[in-house]
Amino acid sequence: MLKWLWLTALVIILDQVSKQAALQLLIPHNPNSFLPFFNFTLTFNKGAAFSFLSNAGGWQRWFFTALAIGVSIFIFLWLRKLSSKEKLLASSLSLILGGAIGNVIDRSIYGHVIDFIDWFYPSTESCLPFFFHINQATCHWPTFNIADSAILLGASLMIIQAIFTKEETQ
Repeated sequence: MLKWLWLTALVIILDQVSKQAALQLLIPHNPNSFLPFFNFTLTFNKGAAFSFLSNAGGWQRWFFTALAIGVSIFIFLWLRKLSSKEKLLASSLSLILGGAIGNVIDRSIYGHVIDFIDWFYPSTESCLPFFFHINQATCHWPTFNIADSAILLGASLMIIQAIFTKEETQ
């Protein structure tokens, strides 16, 4: 099912073009309001999801790069073995692969991942799980990018496929 690699390429292109636009148009950590619950805010993540290990001293750059390359090779080999009937799984793997490669490109070139999408909601109370206060009036989801979105969408499609697709018995 390598014919799905067009989707991987599309994710990589959209991710890298959007990150270059963010670098050119945004000032780091300076929110640009777009909607009442959405900003463009340029940030740099040296860690993994939710900035996990972002302050680990630098080794995490190479660890997460190597991990993503290993996962990418595994996904590519898995894609090669899929039958033409497994379209949902092929599309989900292609999205995950594109997202992983998009973030590997950032880590390899810049030493961090470029994030710029900032979702938030107003709240003076405590935030929902995984959200955090930037100021006392809003709770923010960790800033993310197109690659992260593709990985999330791909993983969600895999879960949907696993739950709702009946396995053929022989």
